[in-house]
Parts: sequence; C-alpha cells; structure tokens
Amino acid sequence: MVGAARGQPVPIGEPVRASVSFRVNGAGHHLELDTRTTLLDALREHLKLTGTKKGCDHGQCGACTVLVDGQRINSCLTLAVMNQGSEVTTIEGLGSVDNLHPMQAAFVKHDGFQCGYCTPGQICSAVAVLDEIKAGIPSHVSADLEGAMAVSEAELRERMSGNICRCGAYSNIVEAMTDVAGRQG
Repeated sequence: MVGAARGQPVPIGEPVRASVSFRVNGAGHHLELDTRTTLLDALREHLKLTGTKKGCDHGQCGACTVLVDGQRINSCLTLAVMNQGSEVTTIEGLGSVDNLHPMQAAFVKHDGFQCGYCTPGQICSAVAVLDEIKAGIPSHVSADLEGAMAVSEAELRERMSGNICRCGAYSNIVEAMTDVAGRQG
C-alpha cells in the first residue's frame, strides 16, 4: 500500500539519572545511576559485588537477598535510589575466606549450599532470621506472641520460606541455622 503510515519507534531521551550514596559492607559509595537501577544491579554491575545473585528478578526466589540497615530485602525489588544513606551488607561483607561469619561456617559444616547459586541470599536471610527471633519478633507460626521466640524447625522454615533452593538443601540449612542459634543462645 503506497503512502500508508508505518509505525516508527518513539525516540527515547536520556535516562533520568540521580546521585545515590550508601555504605556497602562498611565502605562508602557514591554513584550516579539511572533512577530505574535496582539495588541488585547497582551492587553487581556498578560495584562489581557479584556474590548477590539474580535469580527470578521478581522477588520470588530470594537469591538476591541482602541486608539493608539490618533488615533482609530482595535487592531485585528495590531501586538503588530508595536506599540513599543506608547500610547495605552483602555476602561479601559478612565474612572473609580467612574469617567466615558463623552462619557461613555453619553452612559449610552442614553442607547447606548444594549447587551454591542461592547460598548468598540464603545466608543473608538466615542471619536476619536469627536476629528477628532474638529480638522477639513473631512469625505466622509463632506459638506465643508475647513470650520468647523459640528456634524451632517450623519457625525457621516459615521465616526462610521466601528463599527457594531448587537443589533442596532445606534440612541442611535448618541444621546450620539451629547450630548458629545454639551458639548465640
């Protein structure tokens, strides 16, 4: 058809950029980012901290779990600019090869990692879970909402339910968490 209108791509302008400053694993960082950049992509692509994994990119698997101001979050679901001034801890910030965090050591001891892809998110989440229990924050399965929280298998499994391991290392992860909880108690 001669003279028919054809769809043309809409030109896209430059992305909106913003400054964001936060501390990651104890070190200050200042980045100029596209405002659509997730915290996960800021960590992996801009700061080269590749321990945190991109799994489903929909907040369903937990492979991207990091700690922000001590609280666990799915870093794929939060924009980097939303974390201005925050303290971010990734798996790289929990411990080192020569000085493992107790949860990292327990995962090794109890073989709680299998293929290892989800392990960084699992460990960050497990650290936060034990902090929640210690602080007396109840979960859906907590038997007593006002008393001390118990470190039970049901409690740990409920709290870790947002971290999916396709290898099925759950029993080993529960053992690792129980081990660390016993040492903290």
